[in-house]
Amino acid sequence: MTTTPSVTREAAQDSVVLALGGTWTVASGRDLEAAGASLIAPDNDAKRVILDLSALQRMDTAGAWFIDRARVELTAAGATATYRGARSEYATLLQDAGYHRPEAPTRVPPPHGIALLSAVGETVVESGVDFIDIVDYLGEIVVMFLRLAPKPWRWRWTSMVHHLEMFGLRSVPIIMLINFLVGAIVTQQGIFQLARFGASTYAVDLVGVLGLRELGVLMTSIMIAGRTGSAITAEIGSMKMREEIDALKVMALDPLEVLIIPRLVALVIALPILTFLADMAQVGGGLIVSWLYSGVTPQSFLLRLQNAIGINTFLVGLIKAPFMAVVIGLIASTEGMEVRGSAESLGRCVTSSVVKSIFMVIVMDGLFAMFFAAVAY
Repeated sequence: MTTTPSVTREAAQDSVVLALGGTWTVASGRDLEAAGASLIAPDNDAKRVILDLSALQRMDTAGAWFIDRARVELTAAGATATYRGARSEYATLLQDAGYHRPEAPTRVPPPHGIALLSAVGETVVESGVDFIDIVDYLGEIVVMFLRLAPKPWRWRWTSMVHHLEMFGLRSVPIIMLINFLVGAIVTQQGIFQLARFGASTYAVDLVGVLGLRELGVLMTSIMIAGRTGSAITAEIGSMKMREEIDALKVMALDPLEVLIIPRLVALVIALPILTFLADMAQVGGGLIVSWLYSGVTPQSFLLRLQNAIGINTFLVGLIKAPFMAVVIGLIASTEGMEVRGSAESLGRCVTSSVVKSIFMVIVMDGLFAMFFAAVAY
């Protein structure tokens, strides 16, 4: 008994009987394609085509697709195509896995210029919506903070200490390493470039002012946005996917109080501390490079650094840090609450959280730079 798909043609006066045999399954490969193609080539004068399935041994969705495609094509050619002898399971398979003509696209794509302007407009609108959502969320957090302020027993102290350890203590090694390298690189480049003018010792002023005012808090905020902001979004988003946040609401617990406030408070406390350590790491990197490249002793480095900077230079970075922490926490929490029930949604929101946080951190740093320049601080 053959297992190869076969087609036997029996012609009458105005009709053709196509008797199908063998196994019409995807395992037949090219034989299945050849047999399916032979079904679409009956006699040209045949007005009626009967597809006899009584001798079929096996059929799967691939075979059903080829057979039903022949019926559709023959009908489109003007013949009347019907089935005969199909078992009940074959009839169900032909109906559910049958051939359907692809629909022609009805929407005409706009010109490339219009599409570009449309994409820009959509991005602007989405940015405005995101800004409104963040401001709205900030208002809710302020109201919740004022509600909890006179009730210290309602604060989630254990949760805050845990997040303070995760956001602060466990971030110390990578933060200090990155800022140490940044301080060393800035000092090295400053020495090489300023040596042309015989002013290589001014690299100490460069790393002191630039590191303490800008680079320390900026690099730390960017690292925290990538490390901690993504973690906050992933944690809240996964809880949203598994309906744990809905469970909190059912238990009459406010997710804002239980999830957001402890993380935000821990982040506001951790970022200034990390900024201070980052400043010290940058100064340390500059000190070692100055000693190795231009022979400036640590005592001379510290003395010149003391003359180059003031207390305001050190405080500028620390003043920025809590505001950076609030922005990172707000964006991370908002994106976490936007997660829907799919892994693709979680990945998209985590990516969006990191990108938006880094962008807003840089924007805020520029705004603070203009503000401190305007007040001469």
